[in-house]
Amino acid sequence: MKSLRLRFLLAVSAVLLGSALMKAQAADDTPPPAMHRHAYGMGRVHMMEFKKLNLTDDQKTQMKAIMQKEHPVMKPLYQQERQIDLQLRQYGEGTFDAAKVQTLAAQKAQIQTQITVAETRIHNQMYQLLTSEQQAQLKQMEANHEARMQQRMEQHEAPAPPEQ
Repeated sequence: MKSLRLRFLLAVSAVLLGSALMKAQAADDTPPPAMHRHAYGMGRVHMMEFKKLNLTDDQKTQMKAIMQKEHPVMKPLYQQERQIDLQLRQYGEGTFDAAKVQTLAAQKAQIQTQITVAETRIHNQMYQLLTSEQQAQLKQMEANHEARMQQRMEQHEAPAPPEQ
């Protein structure tokens, strides 16, 4: 049981460390699109997929306005998340304090919830700008993305032990 907990904590630490390193490498002062951070989760495509929909100039202008309007909302959330990641890293590299890690993880979960709500709101606002044909095309792209993700997950599953 203790070994399982240790493995879980090491896996979580590795993910958090990797996340923090990726964000640190990508950090700069130019305002990225609010959705550049990641895909929306299972079944959702990255915001860059909107560019594959042959948007009109008017749609592009409206989407850019949405992104500019939401940037002041998103930037502090991403900064807070990054700060927590940096704080968590010290417990992965130094003395481990389960209570402090638990507190930071809870704070991060709250921020991630706010990010998810905001990203979904932005996605919805942009989706509403699409024609019905573009919406259908986006849904197909999302379905294709989900199928690829499912295939990758199945490929990475550990094979069942041979029966004896």
